[in-house]
Amino acid sequence: MLELLGESNVAALVGLVGGIMLGLAARLGRFCTLGAIEDMLYAGSTVRMRMWGIAIGTAIAGSFALMQMGLLDARAASYLQFGWVPWASVVGGLVFGYGMALAGNCGFGALARLGGGDLRSFVIVLVMGLAAYVAISGPLANLRVLAFPVRPLDPGETVPGIAHYIEHLTGLSAPTFGIALGLIVIAAMFTSPEMRKARMKAVWSVVAGLAVVVGWGGTQWIANTGFAAIPVESHTYSAPLGDTILYLMTASGTSLNFGVGSVAGVLAGAFIGSALKGHFRWEACEDPRELKRQIGGAVLMGFGAVIAFGCSIGQGLSGFSVLYVGAPVTFLAIMAGAAFGLRQLISGFQPAE
Repeated sequence: MLELLGESNVAALVGLVGGIMLGLAARLGRFCTLGAIEDMLYAGSTVRMRMWGIAIGTAIAGSFALMQMGLLDARAASYLQFGWVPWASVVGGLVFGYGMALAGNCGFGALARLGGGDLRSFVIVLVMGLAAYVAISGPLANLRVLAFPVRPLDPGETVPGIAHYIEHLTGLSAPTFGIALGLIVIAAMFTSPEMRKARMKAVWSVVAGLAVVVGWGGTQWIANTGFAAIPVESHTYSAPLGDTILYLMTASGTSLNFGVGSVAGVLAGAFIGSALKGHFRWEACEDPRELKRQIGGAVLMGFGAVIAFGCSIGQGLSGFSVLYVGAPVTFLAIMAGAAFGLRQLISGFQPAE
């Protein structure tokens, strides 16, 4: 397959498969970051937040099972190749979460809504992708590197993963710890009677978690089998949005990659899911103030995701799946930033009477 299609194209196919799984989970299972936070804070329901817990537990158990079987090298995984910068996780997470609240969706959620015909999300996707590249390699790149320096690991240094730190300190196998923790997290989510009744939501949560496992396993296989330098990665939706824009403009001189396939997969999965549900319909923004808020939120998400080294999916699922030490911090910062933004939008910080 690699000889016939080429490593980059096969990586895009792996991303496409996982992206379709995530897109279906979003449209058929209502798997959504901001929706989970809104439900927990304002609707008194923890079901969608517990869905995140199930997805995270599945991703952790599956990813460490790959490590146990020798199908995933922790040192090759993108999130475990660099030293953790704590203030980047906090600042980037807060900025991303606040932008997510303003925009009404994260990058993944915007793709899922765009697949259902929401043209407002098209603007969010474009702006977020452009903003991410402004921070990665554009005018703000040098400032970002100065404020949030990235440090490659020294040879022999323990990878910045919770399970690997525990292995270093106690001798307990990192894969054993990771698999056990993942299963415990899944079991903990079902302590809620409300969650136990939402069986299909639980199923789609598992699908979302497995999409991340597919990403790690597929790209590791390509890296091991092929000759090209294919990064070992899983799903995230900040820089890949910019990659997709660049590919659409310069396809004759660039190659497909995992991220582009993942973006296309979410769009395809969301379209299929919305069509199956009969929910596909074209929507547009009629309020200039709403559009301005969404554009501003998309800019903040693009910057925040690059600073934090991942978005709500990138850190909240892919980073969590390998127990990257910065993932819980970033995810909590995203939740805090989103809660702050939602409160501003809903109540305007008016004092209670």
